[in-house]
Amino acid sequence: MMRWSPAVTVAAVIRRGNRFLLVEERPADLAVVNQPAGHVEFGESPVDAVRREVLEETCRAFVPSGLLGIYQWTIPGSRHTYLRLCFVGSVGDTLTGCVRDPDILDTHWLTRDELEHGNLPPRSPLVLRCIDDALNADGAPLGLIHVVD
Repeated sequence: MMRWSPAVTVAAVIRRGNRFLLVEERPADLAVVNQPAGHVEFGESPVDAVRREVLEETCRAFVPSGLLGIYQWTIPGSRHTYLRLCFVGSVGDTLTGCVRDPDILDTHWLTRDELEHGNLPPRSPLVLRCIDDALNADGAPLGLIHVVD
């Protein structure tokens, strides 16, 4: 059997009322929206990674309240696979003096309907799936994640 190494990523579903905080980015020629998300760096815990990614992409401090799920997705027609740990939680106001990651064009608070039918498509099927799951669950306790030294 051939060895397989997925990219381990984290994402945050952040909800205020019926709106979700999303970031606008342009990974190719098309602007898309995604949850604040990114790769787990060497030596970093998943919880630390999601806090860092949300701060870098939105200039807001993220307080995770639960692990929504672990999602596996392979880009169609490729062998490039993502293993995404998706968290739920909250953010405060935008931090003064913070400079957002230059790859992020803007942030938006969108409803699920605006996300599905709006002008900015989701970056991947993971975006809507995580939002749908967050609408139906609070997330598992963060204590399920263990970092062993």
